[in-house]
Amino acid sequence: MSDPSFIHLRVHSEYSLFDGLVRIKPLVAMAAAERMPAVAITDQTNLFALIKFYKAALAAGVKPICGVDLWVQNPAEPEGEPFRLTLLVRNGQGYRNLMELVSRAYAEGQNIIPGWALVQKEWVKEKADGLIALSGARLGEVGRALLADQFGQAQAVLAEWQAVFPDSFYLEIQRTGRPGDEALVHASVELAGATGCPLVATNEVMFLKQDDFEAHEARVCINLGRTLEDPQRPRNYSDQQYFRSAEEMAELFSDIPSALENTVEIARRCNIEIELGTYYLPRYPVPEGMLMDDFFRQVSWDGLEERLDFLLDKDAPDYREKRKPYEERLEFELDIIIQMGFPGYFLIVMDFIKWAKDNGIPVGPGRGSGAGSLVAYVLKITDLDPLEYDLLFERFLNPERVSMPDFDIDFCMDNRDQVIDYVAQKYGRDAVSQIITYGTMAAKAVVRDVARVQGKPFGLADRLSKLIPFEVGMTLSKAWEQEQALRDFVNGSEEAEEIMEMAYKLEGVTRNVGKHAGGVVIAPTKLTDFSATYCDEEGQGLVTQFDKNDVEEAGLVKFDFLGLRTLTIIDWALDTINRKRAQQGEGPLEIESISLEDEATFKLLQSAQTTAVFQLESSGMKDLIRRLLPNRFEDIVALVALFRPGPLQSGMVDDFINRKHGRAPLAWPHPDYQLDSLQPVLEPTYGIILYQEQVMQ
Repeated sequence: MSDPSFIHLRVHSEYSLFDGLVRIKPLVAMAAAERMPAVAITDQTNLFALIKFYKAALAAGVKPICGVDLWVQNPAEPEGEPFRLTLLVRNGQGYRNLMELVSRAYAEGQNIIPGWALVQKEWVKEKADGLIALSGARLGEVGRALLADQFGQAQAVLAEWQAVFPDSFYLEIQRTGRPGDEALVHASVELAGATGCPLVATNEVMFLKQDDFEAHEARVCINLGRTLEDPQRPRNYSDQQYFRSAEEMAELFSDIPSALENTVEIARRCNIEIELGTYYLPRYPVPEGMLMDDFFRQVSWDGLEERLDFLLDKDAPDYREKRKPYEERLEFELDIIIQMGFPGYFLIVMDFIKWAKDNGIPVGPGRGSGAGSLVAYVLKITDLDPLEYDLLFERFLNPERVSMPDFDIDFCMDNRDQVIDYVAQKYGRDAVSQIITYGTMAAKAVVRDVARVQGKPFGLADRLSKLIPFEVGMTLSKAWEQEQALRDFVNGSEEAEEIMEMAYKLEGVTRNVGKHAGGVVIAPTKLTDFSATYCDEEGQGLVTQFDKNDVEEAGLVKFDFLGLRTLTIIDWALDTINRKRAQQGEGPLEIESISLEDEATFKLLQSAQTTAVFQLESSGMKDLIRRLLPNRFEDIVALVALFRPGPLQSGMVDDFINRKHGRAPLAWPHPDYQLDSLQPVLEPTYGIILYQEQVMQ
């Protein structure tokens, strides 16, 4: 590449929930196409997009510059409008400092002025190391003083900031066609001449192309609850805030070339390396003098003895023979878990499940691939014997495909938060949080939102939205292809066409944040060493600013604490039953003692009276139950596997049911297979390959 002449240092992505419309991959692609060797993202008081941006930029050969647009409380007017300060990360220390500042803005800075997440000037002074600051142009403290013709005040404020950021504070100037831009440029040039403070030009990019301005304004109005034509709505942006080329910026600032050169200089100074893909587990406390691996082996073998005392008869002549497969499987799993460095993960999960059970909180028996682990069974993480059901450990952990183990752990819905609180107490409240999720403008909703901000009739928006199928993953393009009625309606209505045109531009844009249903991370140190944190205005609901995938990339390990209403219902039922039994002088019923072959249960199940039975309660599943008529536990397992789009659409369900009831003969996938090797694997499913384990076997 030839020497760059300009680099964008102020860009709001779609994760600036109030005003950004820039999507990450198109941004990086445009920077590469414009031959810009670097680009920054400076979202509004958040680092939501950082990992996605960092990975995408590196993959495209573009240097990522990490930054944030912060709002700083005005010390002169604490209740007045705060001022803007843009911080860019220069090194690793600056990265950690920025994460702490952003986290503190939510934890402590939301109670200053409603609707704002603010930092205080003193906080910035404490965490200035490793950061470069841009003055915030017309919304910054210096810029506001200059626009108010308070040159002396501007000079004093500038000197204060230069002391905080020695050789790293820049006076920011813009020419975006907004009121005050040019006056500020001239005043800033004069101030720079008087103080020696360098100038830097930015375009405060809100969208990639100039013709995206209207879509950007619609996005702003959606957030504000205003219409585009509302004469009272704030108009803070211009159609000039697009991703200008270096040539356009050179022409715009031909009279102040140093302001362009400084963008390149700043980009050279910003060097951040984020370690990705290395996992850091919290330290599980093991007895003094013991190594974690040795302790892990000991508690696993002790757990096996306890399980086998329940499963096997020690006095039976075949006891040793039946015990041997468990010992061999346990040794095999322990070697792999230790080799992959995951004993701590198993011990942490074992610990909080034990605490839940000891405190009367119902815990699920285990589901997902984790049920294939004998170690999980002997540590009482699960209550399913994987050998009895031919479950394979390799589905859960495989040394050839290094990924973190991931147990789906169900807790009683009413008491799940108690378990999370226990974990926070044990490992530190600054080390434990839940995980953020991002809501996007989905197909049906974006049509309604756009219609509202365009001032279209509610009935029109309602009809248009209802023509879009209610399906998971539905998009406007897919709906257009599938629904002739939608095409006819839009083609016959100019207003509907206007809605759709704008909706296409906004569909999928990040709109709000939420909380992952069950994901919890436990950091080995404080969370802000790995991710900035976010919380609501009451300081509740602490979550990481990186989503599920990004927080794992950044090194934190996710634990799933799923709240399951079914466990709560079972707990209520047992409580009711046992109160009656106590009145009758009977001992308590323990759910573990109920036989999996109970005939009365299967008779009830065959009648499809399964409302509120986990995974068996939908109308489609009830129809399948009536056809299959399950009469053994394995049939229930098969029901869940069969009730998926693939089996339902392929004819596999009919084959399975007909073979079960003897209406069709058993058949094997290939005549060359030896029956003796195939039969043990496929006989439980009547010769049909239904499970991944069967493919692996």
